[in-house]
Amino acid sequence: MADKSIATDSANLALPKSLEQVRITSLPPEAYYISDFITQEEEETILGKIASAPKPRWKQLTHRRLQTWPSDLVNDKLMDAPLPTWLNDPIVPRLKSFHISPDNNSDIFSDSPHQRPNHVLINEYPPGIGIMPHKDGAAYHPVVCTVSLGASLCLNIYKPKDDGTLEPEPAWRILQEPRSLLITTSALYHDFLHGIADVTEDIELSGSTITNWDLLRSPDEFANGCNVRKIRTSLTYRDVMKVSKLGGKLGLFQKK
Repeated sequence: MADKSIATDSANLALPKSLEQVRITSLPPEAYYISDFITQEEEETILGKIASAPKPRWKQLTHRRLQTWPSDLVNDKLMDAPLPTWLNDPIVPRLKSFHISPDNNSDIFSDSPHQRPNHVLINEYPPGIGIMPHKDGAAYHPVVCTVSLGASLCLNIYKPKDDGTLEPEPAWRILQEPRSLLITTSALYHDFLHGIADVTEDIELSGSTITNWDLLRSPDEFANGCNVRKIRTSLTYRDVMKVSKLGGKLGLFQKK
């Protein structure tokens, strides 16, 4: 039975007809940012579902915690099980509804093995806690869709040097607002690293330092150049390329 607790009506959202309308033009191709991807009611409902998940769902790290749905990867493979309805609706159909461009009716997952995301990583970032610069690796099709909940923060993009080390300062910064969607793919997936600084405030925010400034919902909120961090939760949607059918029977236990 479908979960009726999350509305799928996007009438109150000014969603683009194609991703080309929301491309971050100052970044290497291709990255897109939609400031109002879900409604405030949808955000609150999803956060409630995350909070009410059984305790074994949480993996506690040193300073933050995370959930993986429908399961962790084992040897870069995902057990064959559906996403729970509250993580599928309305987000996955909405992702699939965007054309790449006015001349290309494909969606962002049209070329992926399963033509839709099949895995969601939920990360909870308290103030002052981030994640080291990294790449997402070869287990996934090179499309990452991140929905931000609860609060804003900066995602840093790093350019590796020829010797494999990183430049000390990020090459670009992307400001992710609550209820927003960030899509990264192509060169940004393969060639660059991304991370979140361990800070309590994002500073020096302006049109000249934030790549998606002209796509923000409320740039006036950051007119003083500062964002004070609060608890931010991210939903990272990806298509795991290899799926083990052995997980099919476990799907009955993953839907709750």
